Amino acid sequence: MRSYRSLFRTPEFTPFLLSFAAFAAAQTIGGLALGTLVYRATGSPFLSAVSMFGPQLAQLLGGAFLLSGADRLPPRAVLSGLALTFAAGTAVLALPGLPIRAVFAVVLAQGLVASLGGGARGGLLNEILSKDGYVLGRSVHNMLWGLTQMAGFATGGALLALLSPRTCLLLAAALYVMSALVTRLGLTARPPRSSGRPSVSATWRTNAVLWSARPRRLAYLGLWVPNGLIVGSDSLYVSYAPHAAGTLYAFGALGMFVGDMAVGRLVPPTSRPRLATPLRLLLAVPYLFFVLRPGVALSAAAVTVASVGFAASLVLQERLMSLTPDGLAGQALGLHATGMAALQGIGAVLAGTLAQLTSPATAMTLMAAGSVTVTLTLAALGRHEERRRPAGSGTRPDVLPESAATD
Repeated sequence: MRSYRSLFRTPEFTPFLLSFAAFAAAQTIGGLALGTLVYRATGSPFLSAVSMFGPQLAQLLGGAFLLSGADRLPPRAVLSGLALTFAAGTAVLALPGLPIRAVFAVVLAQGLVASLGGGARGGLLNEILSKDGYVLGRSVHNMLWGLTQMAGFATGGALLALLSPRTCLLLAAALYVMSALVTRLGLTARPPRSSGRPSVSATWRTNAVLWSARPRRLAYLGLWVPNGLIVGSDSLYVSYAPHAAGTLYAFGALGMFVGDMAVGRLVPPTSRPRLATPLRLLLAVPYLFFVLRPGVALSAAAVTVASVGFAASLVLQERLMSLTPDGLAGQALGLHATGMAALQGIGAVLAGTLAQLTSPATAMTLMAAGSVTVTLTLAALGRHEERRRPAGSGTRPDVLPESAATD
């Protein structure tokens, strides 16, 4: 499947995208509104960054305890229930006079249940599309995320100039409800991908098996760490340029869109694996120039170029799927989404702490330097792994125990 026409002719692909678009728009507008609300109330770059990205840390707990539900619960029910849960939580955040501690309690609870979303959505996409259409479909999914971010941050910035952050949070809650409706009405009810009930023991056991193979570990770390450190830099836009944060986020989304379109549609499959390291370096290097404290125009240009590098995730997700049995695709992608969200939350906390001690520009530069270092280290480890792997070995480094998939 190499054309957008054939992709959109696939049944359920369009409603799948529409439900995701509404959910992503709600996250974008609601996140910007919440970050602005917290920054106005506290004046703290640390708390502002943590309010926008720190809740993703809670997904680490969800990944440890809930992730088996990504393959063992009906995907439509998971996604519609998740959207309604976010709608209720976002409406609570809009309540006047809500203490900061209560704000963080709500968003951390949202992060905990969100751990199911990445796996359920990724596994469902894997079912809707044929195998040769996964990368193209995932690129369209990511492009839509980029477009939604551009529109959401631009719209959110405009709305915040006209309305209060709490009103914007209510609009985000309405978008979450819309996502739940599209999911419920537009997607077919499917049975779980794996038998058995979701449980903590099943989650731990399968996660341990997924993590046990060195090639998968390197793929996961490549997906999580460089990305998470740069998202930590992104979390400082509000404190770096309080009146232009929406602009920077929108240009970052534009770069993501361009990168995903190029890698998903234009790059031949045989060439994609070689792009993993260059794209991850591109993701970080432009942020090194923030040490010079550029103005909004130059900052937007740097952010746009850097965000093209987020397309490295497409390459690494394709590698991850080639190393994972179909029956565990949901949990494998869920572990990826959970780990990525957790590392992004850690990145936001680390970046906010550095900004509190130094300045937002200095913190952004340090996070980028860390991302470059990690990328080069993982590339060296990957080359070593290729040299030590026996010639003629398959793409999957091990065979998963049957109990991991059927317990």
